[in-house]
Amino acid sequence: MIKHHLSDALLMAYSAGTLPEAFSLTVAAHISMCDECRARLGAFDTVGGALMEADTDVSLADDSFEATLAKIQSAPMQAASKSVIRAKGVLPKPIQDYVGGDLEAVKWRSVGMGVKQAILPTSKDATARLLFIPAGAAVPDHGHRGTELTLVLQGAFSDEVDHFGAGDIEIANEEVDHTPIADISQDCICLAATDAPLRFRSLIPRIAQPFLRI
Repeated sequence: MIKHHLSDALLMAYSAGTLPEAFSLTVAAHISMCDECRARLGAFDTVGGALMEADTDVSLADDSFEATLAKIQSAPMQAASKSVIRAKGVLPKPIQDYVGGDLEAVKWRSVGMGVKQAILPTSKDATARLLFIPAGAAVPDHGHRGTELTLVLQGAFSDEVDHFGAGDIEIANEEVDHTPIADISQDCICLAATDAPLRFRSLIPRIAQPFLRI
């Protein structure tokens, strides 16, 4: 049962299409797993549509159509297809579209202590990565210079905030310092999106940070 959900602010930003691509992907993946957040998103979409219909008409420039097409062609790929297709396997359909399949298609890279990551191709304003944390292993203690969204896809982890299982999403900001530890019962796989580098306390993670793009 999912007990940690998206905030209204994230859902409204996703509905409006204003999130960074990495965050949009994470929200889309959670929505594909969570009936409650999908229903809340539908309500925000309805309100947004009503506001657009109620908006007053404005005049358009003669080249507005061509300018719109040019912006669409130059914009980064978005993860925010709001139709929900439940995929078979561990990875939700929005993530499978980026990876090119399920876990067997992920190109993992070791980051030490058995932890692996795979950075997904998104726009540069935020980063999305898949994380593999062996059962019982910990991610180095860290804080945040911005926002970090962590969606559990398999297994579970605990930190100073709470316990997070499959489908749960943790929203961490500058006020959160934590050490996520995977449950001993199963390897943990997460999707993490960040819009700023993490703050590590230990020396070795800080040295490796530029190379691992964390």
